[in-house]
Amino acid sequence: MTPGRRDVLDKDAIRDFAETNAAPDILFKGGGSIVNMASAASSMIAAPNRSFYGATEAAVIGMTKSVAADFVASDIHANAICPGTVDSPSLQDGMRALGACEAARANFLPRQPTGRLGTPEEVANRVVFLATD
Repeated sequence: MTPGRRDVLDKDAIRDFAETNAAPDILFKGGGSIVNMASAASSMIAAPNRSFYGATEAAVIGMTKSVAADFVASDIHANAICPGTVDSPSLQDGMRALGACEAARANFLPRQPTGRLGTPEEVANRVVFLATD
């Protein structure tokens, strides 16, 4: 596995597996919510040139479904948020690295069901909603 792919695996799946594995021990004290971050470019849609990324995100979705089934009787709920492209600092950094920010941005827009990029605030609002009893 190339170092870049290992970084994607570590960031997108291994971290969520480790955090979710620790969560039930904490949540058994009174129930609660686990909210994982995945991506629409996963088992939901196929994105060109994103096979490895999509596979790691699909792994997060599969794990979240299994955790939800495993712990629902303990009043522990698990959900995954799968946004489209979010206009975030990491996206901006990635587009700058490509050297053509506006062209990259224009490439993302037609793939968004809303016709625009999402915002971090929209994602945060969904996390808060899912984490609230």
